[in-house]
Amino acid sequence: MLRLGLNIDHVATIRNARGGAHPDPVRAAAVAQSAGADGITIHLREDRRHIRDSDLEAIRSATRLPINLEMAATGEMAEIAERFRPHAACLVPEKREERTTEGGLDVAGLHNTIAPIVRRLKDAGCRVSLFIEPDPVQIAVAEVLGAPVVELHTGRYAELWLDGDEAGVARELERLQEAAREAARRGIEPHAGHGLTFENVKPVAAIPELAELNIGHFLIGEAIFTGLETAVKRMRALMDEARAEKVA
Repeated sequence: MLRLGLNIDHVATIRNARGGAHPDPVRAAAVAQSAGADGITIHLREDRRHIRDSDLEAIRSATRLPINLEMAATGEMAEIAERFRPHAACLVPEKREERTTEGGLDVAGLHNTIAPIVRRLKDAGCRVSLFIEPDPVQIAVAEVLGAPVVELHTGRYAELWLDGDEAGVARELERLQEAAREAARRGIEPHAGHGLTFENVKPVAAIPELAELNIGHFLIGEAIFTGLETAVKRMRALMDEARAEKVA
């Protein structure tokens, strides 16, 4: 079964907009399991714009689901991950001025910076993931770095979908399919995420090599109108339908 990782960062974004403790991302983590999510993703940014250090243990205490900690490839974040020891640690690019992650991590260009961070995380018992573009060069370097997982950036696919560019969507989907196959061929487990919605998730979910999708902003937004449990259950159903249709 294709796993669903629920990113709860933007529950904390809403909380931090006003201060105080509401809405609490800990509550979102508790809801996730009963709703059908398979894991919790949180991004502890360097500027702490949403998830805070104090949220880490509180979220872990609220759920039995495995936690995927997204983090920049820095010494500070490596130290936090070594203490927190999440199930998985996903290295992502990070710019202070960006609203959201704008692309994949250039593991080829930043090999010498990333390699020691990967070693530290693996020594701490974390399952290391690299958030990269669906590019064969980046996947090859991920193998050299010894990362067991890559998460393919689906942001370009999502943007083309919003633009109504059918030919562009088809090209990007093919890119994702080829990247997932290449990762699997190299013994790396491929995941995917960024910008996925009810409308565009099924073609990605149908890629048979993908083991997990990480989805956050859209589901937290939908939760405002329908509730988090309902939003997660619908996404879970769409993912399952895509896999069933692919088999059929």
